Amino acid sequence: MQPAQVSRRSFLAASAATRVLGANDRIRLGVIGTGGRGQYLMKQLNRIGGVEWAAVCDVYDVRRNQAAELAQTSAASYNDHRRVLDHKDIDAVIVATPDHWHAPIAVDAAKAGKDIYIEKPMVHNPQDGQAIVRAVREHKRVVQVGMQGRALPQFVEAKKRFLDTGVMGKVGLARTWYTSNRGYIQTAPAGMEQKPAGLDWERWLGRGPKVAWNPDIYFSPYKWRHYCGGQVMGIMIHVLDSAHHWLGLTKPKAAMAGGGIYYLDDGRDTPDVINAILEYPEKVNVTFEAEPLSAPGVKTTAGVFLRGTGGTLMAERYVQDVAWEYVPNDRYSKAPAEKGIGTPPSPERLLINWLDCIRSRQRTVATEVDGYYSAVACYMANQSYYTKQRVEWNHKWDLEAYT
Repeated sequence: MQPAQVSRRSFLAASAATRVLGANDRIRLGVIGTGGRGQYLMKQLNRIGGVEWAAVCDVYDVRRNQAAELAQTSAASYNDHRRVLDHKDIDAVIVATPDHWHAPIAVDAAKAGKDIYIEKPMVHNPQDGQAIVRAVREHKRVVQVGMQGRALPQFVEAKKRFLDTGVMGKVGLARTWYTSNRGYIQTAPAGMEQKPAGLDWERWLGRGPKVAWNPDIYFSPYKWRHYCGGQVMGIMIHVLDSAHHWLGLTKPKAAMAGGGIYYLDDGRDTPDVINAILEYPEKVNVTFEAEPLSAPGVKTTAGVFLRGTGGTLMAERYVQDVAWEYVPNDRYSKAPAEKGIGTPPSPERLLINWLDCIRSRQRTVATEVDGYYSAVACYMANQSYYTKQRVEWNHKWDLEAYT
């Protein structure tokens, strides 16, 4: 009987090891998904410095070529993420694909010994999230999830000054919103009725529904349930995660959502108006509301507004002059009213923290566990919308079982 053959993939996964990086070593990166977001992250990292691009990957040759130019090196170019992961000299990868590809790529990357920056939402469902957490823990990877509110100064400062100190007292309500987002009114560019020859549509679809070429899905995936998950998965995740971060929340007790396609009847299968309520065992409700009907003429706004015994606290992602504000409840709080400035919603601080943690092997500010619980909270709200039922936390989703 012949000995069992070990596949090249299995061998690479078993033998993968991270280089020991010194403080002055450049971190070698691969980027998987080089559309608008992937290229934006590349530009940010080029400006931050301390990195070197070893490989770029996308299913569309135009976007691959654009990324190769941004790499400013002789980076390898692929349309299959597994080819990137074969590079033993790559320390970490960015996963900026459409959301339905996040989980399989992240799991493969962890098994290949790569640290990971994965865009939000980390996953669309609990099973995929648990798969990532297991792989990351087993292979001791450093993961940053692109929930950049955890690093934005207005959110960090407000948390430190009014929540960590107890000034806000008992918070019972967190209102979150993300309105007038242009991403949900995008349309395909002219001339794309026929699929470009250099675009691998079957691979792009991945585990999603197998549909014929649809330029609206490819160029505007945000409004489609199975590829990006609509406003609940795509933008609720940002502000919901900020509420989690501020209040130390993880598992909602239950979620309810309502809304519909009230105006943008363009074939989408996600609501253009949505409201959600999430109840937490910590005795706090988190609400969410979103709509793109007012885009692009009305400025995008997104944030978190808390109401508690100590007063109210607000932070905003898109307003810099008054990016946070505390108003005391004089009956319980002696703290004065205050407000402060902020910065635009850039991932710069999140990326810097990720690079620092790759070197130090410390935990990031937006870990895979944070990404998991915030994504599952959004999953619950989405499930409530589609089933028209209250969705309660299932203890099979607990991560404690995977420690």
